[in-house]
Amino acid sequence: MGIVYTEMSVSLDGYIAGPGETGFDRLFRWYENGDIVWETALPGLTFRMTEESTRVVREEIAKTGAFVVGRRLFDLTNGWEGRHPFDIPVVVLTHEVPKDWPHLDTAPFTFVTEGGVEAAVATAKEVANGGNVGVNGGTIATQCLDAGLLDEVGMALVPVMLGGGVPYFGPLENGPLDLEGPIRTVQGKDVTHLRYRVRRG
Repeated sequence: MGIVYTEMSVSLDGYIAGPGETGFDRLFRWYENGDIVWETALPGLTFRMTEESTRVVREEIAKTGAFVVGRRLFDLTNGWEGRHPFDIPVVVLTHEVPKDWPHLDTAPFTFVTEGGVEAAVATAKEVANGGNVGVNGGTIATQCLDAGLLDEVGMALVPVMLGGGVPYFGPLENGPLDLEGPIRTVQGKDVTHLRYRVRRG
């Protein structure tokens, strides 16, 4: 049985996006600062990462069977035009299915409109078929943590201060919360890959 985790590029001051959806050029700079070429599932989107970063990402993607994202990220990316860059099925937690999305009947996307984050994660576990489930940072990850659904918290810690924007986690209803670790520490170029285990009980 797979785990439920979250993994995001995070600034030193704790943000996964800057004010007004800015700062991504800085947060994802490590995707472009190496010599190893990785062609994603999206035409024209190619990563050039270091050996260390490539190893971390490839190992995680190989174990992941589904992603859970919110409507905000879905709209921001236009659902990656029907195919996630890592070619993994996506579960979208939303109040309403986007009726005008042209890939609705063909993309490996499942829209969950009732039951909240619990239903979305349960659906993703079915889709993942024993693989891990990755949940998006921000509101989704915070709700999963509060609901006791999150097993591990990862981050690609980037040496930049965004000064505001979208925090990795919002206020916790059940905080404070202790984590175990780091259970993984990999130093890349301009990024440190960290992973922590959520303590139960």
